[in-house]
Amino acid sequence: MFEYNFHWRPVLKTLPDLIQAGLTTLEVATLSMVIGILLGLCLALIRMNMNGPLKWFAVSWIEMARNTPALFQLFFFGFGLGAIGINLTPYTIILAGLSFNCAGYLAENFRGGFQAVPDTQLKAARCLGMNAWQAYTRIVIPQVFKVIYHPITNQMVWAVLMSSLGMLIGFRELSGETQFFASRTFRIFEYFAVTAVLYYVIVKIILAASRLLAMRLFRY
Repeated sequence: MFEYNFHWRPVLKTLPDLIQAGLTTLEVATLSMVIGILLGLCLALIRMNMNGPLKWFAVSWIEMARNTPALFQLFFFGFGLGAIGINLTPYTIILAGLSFNCAGYLAENFRGGFQAVPDTQLKAARCLGMNAWQAYTRIVIPQVFKVIYHPITNQMVWAVLMSSLGMLIGFRELSGETQFFASRTFRIFEYFAVTAVLYYVIVKIILAASRLLAMRLFRY
């Protein structure tokens, strides 16, 4: 016979701490996405337009990020670099791991976005007297972002959920904070049930904000 006495009071008492940890999760996911977008754009441009060592570096980064477990990447920054004397804080480890992973996936999204924009757009911009930088930043890249906007949103959601790996390196984000309180109070189900709801709310907020931003950016 299943017998379990639910006790929600400990969870409710520590709910402000869990919400604060949720904000930390959102912070590290947002920062990793900003870094990932910038690095991913650079990797995509290098892969498409350059040869030699730089292209090899970009391809290697993308292949490693997309074809190895995210946990291994996190452990590389945490324990791999630590083995050679480069010791990072848990916050820096999770930020570096997420940024590395996001950059690899976003680079392929950017590459697909560039391929979706007709070459005639770039040629027309150059014919109007724009240099390469102006043509890319004013004509091509805005169209690329329109093409890959929804994949970027999906990657943001993935970054939020993947940040839960931080608990394995002692980072007190939402999952780490939940594990800390659950192990002290032995209310495992209650804490993780509430945390699942908090993750759900965070993701829904991201999706709602994404829809509102899309309505504003892509009205025409």
